[in-house]
Amino acid sequence: MMAPSSPFHPLKAGGWCQSSGRENAWPVRRCPVSQVDNPSYLRKNNVVKSAGAQPLAGDDSTRQRVLSAILTHGPLTAAALADNLGLTAAAIRRHLEALVSDGALEPVLVNRRGPRGRGRPAKMFVLTESGRARFHNSYSDIALQAIAELVRAVGPSGLDRLAEAFFGPTGAEFTTARAEHPSESAAVALAAALDDGGFVASVDKLPSGEQLLQHHCPVADIARAYPQLCEIETQFIARLLDSHVQRLATIAHGDGVCTTHIPKPVAADKTLGNPQQISGRNQSTAKVEMV
Repeated sequence: MMAPSSPFHPLKAGGWCQSSGRENAWPVRRCPVSQVDNPSYLRKNNVVKSAGAQPLAGDDSTRQRVLSAILTHGPLTAAALADNLGLTAAAIRRHLEALVSDGALEPVLVNRRGPRGRGRPAKMFVLTESGRARFHNSYSDIALQAIAELVRAVGPSGLDRLAEAFFGPTGAEFTTARAEHPSESAAVALAAALDDGGFVASVDKLPSGEQLLQHHCPVADIARAYPQLCEIETQFIARLLDSHVQRLATIAHGDGVCTTHIPKPVAADKTLGNPQQISGRNQSTAKVEMV
């Protein structure tokens, strides 16, 4: 039996193989790959493999909806986003991974201690500067124009009054939290109140006191133009906690987290017979014990 002479036959010239134990049998199934003229010929199936996962139709619009939800409501968990957008857990994870990879979102872990819950840290997703740049911030432009007109009309005190009105609900939430959970520290109660206001706040314990962390700032664009807004907020925190505080970092100044140090109260000086009072109303004489 002669070897087939068809130009499409994959065996080398003169190549024979044994199939089912018979010499010179028709080379059908058991020919060694070494005798195949072009091994890739056997696998040509016109399928193109991608080096990476490609976006599916509609992914861009869905991811824009994810960013819009976070811009509107502040940092959210994956579960909250899935519920808000009507997506499955698997779908929202895929979109979040892509947005984090693109640099539009950043995951942060927030310790849920105190009145608003206990347990493992919650992973929330916040917009980065790159993520915010995907939106036309007309709302910020309008707010900045309105504030500029207010300051021009009534002077710098207009911004103070505006800030007091903005932080007023947080003060009310703080008062309620303190009344409902008197055993919790004042800083934890304030973090819960700020959290309700979209600041994604938590508290870290330190040997020298506590640190109040705000992972998001809903008014960062305005605070960049009017830094005194951060100063007013710092005074507001000191007044609520009745303690001297020190602002260490702010998102408006380019830091990743707004950080406020709350020192432990200074122990009573027995030689003088009176404790040294440290409060938001007496900040000039207070000293912060740093780590």
